[in-house]
Amino acid sequence: MKRTLRRSAMILIVVLLIIGGMGYLSYNIVTEHKTWMNMAYNRHISSDGGLTQAGTITDRNGVELAKSVNGERVYNEDKSVRKSMLHIVGDDSINIGTSIQSMYRMNLTGYNPLFGLGLPTSLKPNSDMRLTADAKVCSQVYQMFDGRAGACVVYNYETGEILCDVSTPSYDPNAPPEITAENEEEYRGVYVDNAVSSSYTPGSIFKLVTTAAALKYIDDIETREWYCQGIECVGGDDETCEVYCNDGYAHGSENLEQALGNSCNIVFAKIAEELGIEKMTEVANEMGINGSFSIGDIPLKDGNYDVSDATKNQLAWSGVGQYTDLVNPMQMAIICSGIANGGKPVLPYLIGSDEGILTKLGITTGGGTGSRMMESDVAHRIGEMMRNNVENYYGDGNFPAGMEVAAKTGTGEITKSSDGSGSDKNNAWIVGYCQNEKYPLAFSVVVNDVEGYGSQNAQPIACEALSACKESMDKAE
Repeated sequence: MKRTLRRSAMILIVVLLIIGGMGYLSYNIVTEHKTWMNMAYNRHISSDGGLTQAGTITDRNGVELAKSVNGERVYNEDKSVRKSMLHIVGDDSINIGTSIQSMYRMNLTGYNPLFGLGLPTSLKPNSDMRLTADAKVCSQVYQMFDGRAGACVVYNYETGEILCDVSTPSYDPNAPPEITAENEEEYRGVYVDNAVSSSYTPGSIFKLVTTAAALKYIDDIETREWYCQGIECVGGDDETCEVYCNDGYAHGSENLEQALGNSCNIVFAKIAEELGIEKMTEVANEMGINGSFSIGDIPLKDGNYDVSDATKNQLAWSGVGQYTDLVNPMQMAIICSGIANGGKPVLPYLIGSDEGILTKLGITTGGGTGSRMMESDVAHRIGEMMRNNVENYYGDGNFPAGMEVAAKTGTGEITKSSDGSGSDKNNAWIVGYCQNEKYPLAFSVVVNDVEGYGSQNAQPIACEALSACKESMDKAE
């Protein structure tokens, strides 16, 4: 009798496990059908055949970027537009995982969990998408990179609309490359949207974070004076403690505002050392360096500020954007939005179709207000100093007239490996925003692995991007 009961109990357990497993599988099929939809091995959907029924994608002005014609996916007739919009729109594959045609393939094709792609056209919801980006702006900015790798982001810090999102290197979606061992180096990074999926050594643009920490925690920071001799020992007592400014250039006597304008490594290294690990980390976290941002459903690559095991000298270097510091281009534009908006950023979004339709389609557009990054008085003061940078250091004449640009350049040194191999070039940066209320634009530009500084490489691209965005906004009035 006991043996029979044990066998019955075992059978019951097995049956319950089977039923539970089937229930779990069914639940995942229903709730995770989008994931299955985008899996590379689901060739019926993820190959180009899945997009032959997809809706039309247009830019903010109605310019057609991708559409389906007679069973084929057709892209804009202008090659420069196709290449500049590649990482936003995507191609027939799902290799660019953050693109619209990868992230929202189900929505574009009218895929239904029950009927697949077999639902009659008359019953499918409207699957067209209008983006906030301007194709003409992106095309102009793409050409400014002139083959160099990097990213440029410009968005409206009042509404959240992304006007420009360019990533290089790129390729023509009409002629996608066949990457082999022989040409792998040539096409390295083409599938990555650097604006959202890459992080870089920030260099001096990180001094905005250090400035925010100083204004928050050091009461007399605005009345202090420093003397920069070009090279100084910070955070140590031997030859490894040296911090240098622009190849040893001496700035002389300077206050905080002047130090930011001079981009003085020595001053900001000393500030970081004085603040210490906990306060520097706290402010970096408040400003979102280690946090997760997204553009709707599209996640951004996290930055990195980790000084938990840093020596005093390494902490000092972290305050000037070196050590192990990393930031993401879109993330830096969001931080500039926070500065422009009194400490609370307006988050960016890319899909500009009717919100009600998007909700029905299950699409999270993004936008809205983010968490407070800093107090309003701190944001206001940093904005004044960034404006001073342009007026008295970079030159208003190097930016579009009347936009009242506030900015910070940076040059992130790419460290060689211990054996001396690797790049000895830089990440050239400029980040900022426009204080003219007519053009509420936050921007971020990085040019990767180049010789020279942010002012030489990134600033001209930012100027072109802002000028093109200004023209776009004027036309929309």
